[in-house]
Amino acid sequence: MQLHDVWFVLIAVLWTGYFFLEGFDFGVGVLTKLLARDRTEKRVLINTIGPVWDGNEVWLLTAGGATFAAFPDWYATLFSGFYLPLLLILICLIIRGVAFEYRHKRPEDRWQTNWEHAIFWTSLIPAFLWGVAFANIVRGVKIDENKEYVGGLLDLLNVYSILGGLVTLTLFTFHGTVFTSLKTVGDIRDRSRKLATRLGVLTAVLALVFLTWTQVSRGDGTSLIAMIVAVSALVGALGFNLAGREGWSFALSGITIAATVAMFFLTLFPNVMPSSLNEAWNLTVTNSSSSAYTLKIMTWCAAVATPLVLLYQGWTYWVFRKRIGTQHIVDVH
Repeated sequence: MQLHDVWFVLIAVLWTGYFFLEGFDFGVGVLTKLLARDRTEKRVLINTIGPVWDGNEVWLLTAGGATFAAFPDWYATLFSGFYLPLLLILICLIIRGVAFEYRHKRPEDRWQTNWEHAIFWTSLIPAFLWGVAFANIVRGVKIDENKEYVGGLLDLLNVYSILGGLVTLTLFTFHGTVFTSLKTVGDIRDRSRKLATRLGVLTAVLALVFLTWTQVSRGDGTSLIAMIVAVSALVGALGFNLAGREGWSFALSGITIAATVAMFFLTLFPNVMPSSLNEAWNLTVTNSSSSAYTLKIMTWCAAVATPLVLLYQGWTYWVFRKRIGTQHIVDVH
């Protein structure tokens, strides 16, 4: 395996980590309207991800930076062709971070309500758009012989990509609902488990249709294995949720996300962005990668830094592992 292949795998791992971690806090953000009955419960939900949401976003920065350094042509085509949806995601992530920090700064009801609306929408929109973006990458977009995207915004809005967006939105929300039941106590925990069952069934139906479509149009034997793992894990997550085993349910919903991302990248390889105009114009791990020397330096840096980041983030989750409930909220403002 050559270094450009290694970095394709590493970028897939980074996106897997991002969607596993950011997926549940996107889901929790959506739940502030779907699950919470009052402001105190909204604060409980926000507090479950308060210590970790910003650390989860580091995986996105690392995935983007690794793509820029390892595959500059892929990065350039992706960020120019998908400029508007990616800009919208960036704006949402900025507003979302501000909303978490500013919501409790003033006691006025209108102030807090506006920031709560912001948390909901800036969680829902990226959760949907990431699915749209990755579905288009797998499906193929209009790339010419100069490695430039020549399509328009409406070309990115097709039935397949919209279905992909609905899958990531429902899957992340289900993941967040299971996380909520794992991290809370009392009535909110019970209602979260019930909601997870309903969301899980909807997610399973949408995911089965989307993954089958992907497998039939782009897949091979290895992607079929990933699809089977994803569907099986989702069914298992539903079963453990019904049994009240939140830890196992959360682990399996995370495996569903990981297997789905793996399927995306398995259907792509050795391409990184297929061209829908001409297969000869596909961006591949070979024709879009940096020099071998650059990849070698990146590999050494990653070998040193990655274990340290994983240890620190793992320690953070361990420190804030306990459940919380409305009884732990002293001041609702």
